[in-house]
Amino acid sequence: MFKLEGVTRKFGAVTAVDAVTLDIPDGQMVGIIGRSGAGKSTLLRMINRLVDPNGGRIAFRDTEVSTLNGNALRAWRRDCAMIFQQFNLVPRLDVVSNVLHGTLNGCSTLAAVFNLFPKADILRAIDILDRLGVAEHAQKRAEALSGGQQQRVAIARALMQSPKVVLADEPIASLDPLNAKIVMDALKDINEREGITVITNLHTLDTARSYCERIIGMAGGRVVFDGSPDELTRDAVMAIYGTDAEGNEISEAMTSTSIETRPVPAPAFEPSPAMLRAATATA
Repeated sequence: MFKLEGVTRKFGAVTAVDAVTLDIPDGQMVGIIGRSGAGKSTLLRMINRLVDPNGGRIAFRDTEVSTLNGNALRAWRRDCAMIFQQFNLVPRLDVVSNVLHGTLNGCSTLAAVFNLFPKADILRAIDILDRLGVAEHAQKRAEALSGGQQQRVAIARALMQSPKVVLADEPIASLDPLNAKIVMDALKDINEREGITVITNLHTLDTARSYCERIIGMAGGRVVFDGSPDELTRDAVMAIYGTDAEGNEISEAMTSTSIETRPVPAPAFEPSPAMLRAATATA
C-alpha cells in the first residue's frame, strides 16, 4: 500500500503540490485527472523520486520512499517504473535494446556500457514486445516507429523492470484515439494480469471512467475529488476543472477524445533466426 501524508512540493513561490494525503491499496488502477498545472505530474514524479518533496511523507509497504538515497533509491526506481508522455526512448537504438534498458539497474556497468545482455533477458524482451503487439519491430530503430508503437515499447521497458508499481504520466496525451485505446488496454492488462498497482495521469474523463476503478481529481495542487467513476458527478467535475464561468471547458473535459472499447488484436510473432543467433551470441 502507498501512504502519502501531507506531501508538498514548492517551486520558488509556487506550490505545485499542496499537502496531499492519500492511501492507495496494492493492485488498484488509479486515474489522476485535472487541468494543466494542477500538480498531477509533480505528484507522480515525487512518488518515483524524480522530484523530491519539500514536506510530508511517502511510504510504500515498509519502505520510506521519501527518505531513500543511493542504492536504495535506485532499487526503488526499478520497483516503481515510470512511463512518460514523450516515451523517453533512445531513438537510434533498436527496439529490443530499448526494452532491455529496463534491466540496467540490475546489471553490471560493463554490461550496461556494451549492451551485453543474457540470452534469457533478450528472449523475455521479445516475449513482452509480442504481448504488446510490436515484436515485429524488434530490430528497428525506435525513431522509425509511430508514437503509439513507441509508447508500447516504453511500456515493455517498464515491464522488463519487474516492477511493483507502474506510474504513467499522460501516456496517451499525444496519441490518436486508436493508439490511445491500445496503450490504455495494455496498462489495464498489466494491472489485472500481474496485479500491479497502476497510477496514471489522464486528461479525458471518458478514459478515466472506462479504465480506472478509482479517480483522483486535482486542482491548484490539492486533491478535490477521490472516489469511484460513478461518484464523479458534474459538481465534482466543476470542482476539478473550473466554475460555471468555464462551462465550455467542463463540457470538453467530459466528452473529448473518447476511446472505443472494441478489442484490437495483436499480430502473431515469432523471433527470427537472426534474433535468436544474436541472443545466443550475447548469452
